[in-house]
Amino acid sequence: MTNCNQLGELTPSGAGIIMKEMVRRAIVTIRNQRQVFEVQTKVGHSGRLDDILTSADKLAQLIYLRSIQECFPGFGVIAEEDGLRILPSSCVAKLAFTVDPLDGTKAFVRRQSHGVGTMISLFCDDGFLAAYVGDINTQEIYGFRPGSQNVHRIDEFTNNETLTIQPKPLKKQYVMLRDPEVAYGSVLTRRLINSGFKSQIIDGGSIGIWLARLWKGEVGAALVPSGVETPWDANPVNAISQALGFVHIKPCPDNLSWEICPIQPITKTQRREHDLVIVHQSNVDEVMSVSL
Repeated sequence: MTNCNQLGELTPSGAGIIMKEMVRRAIVTIRNQRQVFEVQTKVGHSGRLDDILTSADKLAQLIYLRSIQECFPGFGVIAEEDGLRILPSSCVAKLAFTVDPLDGTKAFVRRQSHGVGTMISLFCDDGFLAAYVGDINTQEIYGFRPGSQNVHRIDEFTNNETLTIQPKPLKKQYVMLRDPEVAYGSVLTRRLINSGFKSQIIDGGSIGIWLARLWKGEVGAALVPSGVETPWDANPVNAISQALGFVHIKPCPDNLSWEICPIQPITKTQRREHDLVIVHQSNVDEVMSVSL
């Protein structure tokens, strides 16, 4: 577990309460924008004006930023909108937040009833301290506080449930795909999709709300094709997955076998050149047994 002594005068419980409150306020703000939001284009990962930004994104990010500056002075911030990057001061030992104010903006604009979230994580050099993911539509919050690896699911009435993973063979479970099977570049990945599971589900939208289905045990594994990873998307979901005992597995370069990838915080946008399997540690051997 990452050392929480770096929090200064804040207690781990206090930091967790503040982070959950930031997520709750972001949820309320985004929900209030559903009928009145404004949309503009922005530069996407392709370098072209092929992405969108809404007034809800901006307002939610402002809520996070103001709260972090008031409650966590000196902490760093890496946030999605406007390329926001504030370096931590030396007194807080490189502690930093990542903020995705509105995860699943296109789903939000389409007024979908699922796949819209908001996410925050707290990390330092040696790992994750805390992370929370909020579901805009259900108003549920998933996450864990500093000093604890217990992941909670909190509903709109603040009822609290500790999430646990019940081991079950992958053959009896569904696999959740981020994209259709043809998007996965590895022959080994496609073999796993077709031979390792009961069936498959394809879903998109917010990566946080997407992976919440894995955390709740609705599916047995999640597969993501190669692509761009950002700190605000990757860190919150990786932190919660790791706390629940999930691991990352990728095809070896020869495409004949698998290897486990380390789960670590990232601080800049980067490209992942391999497919990624997210599966609970109790099911690792089943994935490893699939070969060409």
